[in-house]
Amino acid sequence: MYKNGPGKKANTNILLVTAFFSLLFVSMMGYLVYFVATNEQTLINNSYNSRQALLLSQNVRGSIYAADGTVLVYTSVEEDGTETREYLYGEKFAHVIGYSTYGRTGVEDQANYYLVHSNAPLNLRVVNSKANVKNPGDDVYTTLDVELQEAAFNALDGYKGAIIVTDVKTGKILAMVSMPDFDPNQIEELWPKLVENEEEGTLVNRVTQGLYPPGSTFKILTALEYIRENPDSWQNYEFLCTSYYEEQGSRINCYHGTRHGSINFEEAFSHSCNAAFAQIGMSLDEALFADTLKGLYFNQPLPVKFLYSQSSVVMGEEISANDMMQTAIGQGQTQITPLQLNMITAAIANGGTMYKPYVVDRVENCQGVVIKQFMPSSCGQVMTPEEAEALTMLMQAVVENGTGRGLSGLAYTVAGKTGSAEYSTIKGESHAWFTGFAPIEDPKICVTVIVESAGSGSDYAVPIAKRVFNAYFNK
Repeated sequence: MYKNGPGKKANTNILLVTAFFSLLFVSMMGYLVYFVATNEQTLINNSYNSRQALLLSQNVRGSIYAADGTVLVYTSVEEDGTETREYLYGEKFAHVIGYSTYGRTGVEDQANYYLVHSNAPLNLRVVNSKANVKNPGDDVYTTLDVELQEAAFNALDGYKGAIIVTDVKTGKILAMVSMPDFDPNQIEELWPKLVENEEEGTLVNRVTQGLYPPGSTFKILTALEYIRENPDSWQNYEFLCTSYYEEQGSRINCYHGTRHGSINFEEAFSHSCNAAFAQIGMSLDEALFADTLKGLYFNQPLPVKFLYSQSSVVMGEEISANDMMQTAIGQGQTQITPLQLNMITAAIANGGTMYKPYVVDRVENCQGVVIKQFMPSSCGQVMTPEEAEALTMLMQAVVENGTGRGLSGLAYTVAGKTGSAEYSTIKGESHAWFTGFAPIEDPKICVTVIVESAGSGSDYAVPIAKRVFNAYFNK
């Protein structure tokens, strides 16, 4: 009798293989359960998931409200059961609220999981089930301010461009406008035309997805890096502007060939002197500047929960002199979204702390019981309070003595930066930028504006920003 023969060895191998595959099966089952539990919203939002259709067959899609409880969107139900999504403000909230036909965008997409579910009381669901009536879906309350949204919409006044307004201390999005726009009530009729006309980009939310050269608004970041590298001497900077700066065969001209003369750092910033900032750019350490930009989410995913485009910048030890000077003044290959510029500006207003922008405040059931409350979330300290204070001082000078004078002398104080970003080989064609916050003493809101192909920021973006600030402070 073979106690240790080939038969016993074969049995041992079979047991080992069986144990291995059993453990593998249990591990896979455990991972599947974990994945479903932690990704339930993503799975349900997937258009291929039949459970979403099942939920909509049981529940009427919930309503969407502004921060003050104003109804923005609801589902009307006819006697025959026909459901129609009603967007009460039409084009005014088109991109931020979005639509739920032909796919989903905006809040309709971000909060879809909650809108298709119903947390109505059990007794009501039982009554509805017996009567073969759908349950009311959960309602979503946004952070949006109706008056501010309308003011931003009217201020842009048909220009192509975008405006975003946020609460600097929380990251709440108070207004978000993108043009050209569309009426979400007519999305089905408009769809073929909107899809065919890709050049207009009507369906693109320019606040979160529009990538633009930042122009002189980028000088905020160049100034930040110069202050970091020269903490004890940056205020002693002096430069003689003759309307251009030239180095290694590359030349940077001031806007419209302006000769600024002898200027210090504050004057170079407030008058947006390209020549001075090209020279400043050449003095910077490329590796350190790259780290600063990375810390402000350039070439990095943004910590937001909605669809966006990633901003980019070329920076490092291999960068050429021409590229370095172009980057220092916000031109060249640099691209940024209005959303990210607003986040950076709000961080300056907030003493260096950046908050994640968000638009969904809470979810309630049909009886007003809070199901889910969203809270402000910090991205951390992206600059020191001292750096933020220095940038605030520079941005205040822009409004008091520089290119942002259209915002001076008001009942409230503003710190900001203008920009005129060239985007083509045709001389003089530029996007108009403004980004800033108010009041300086105790910042409340941050406003970022871009007007496509308009011209200078001081001529076009500043007046628009002024209307938005007035709408907030005159309430």
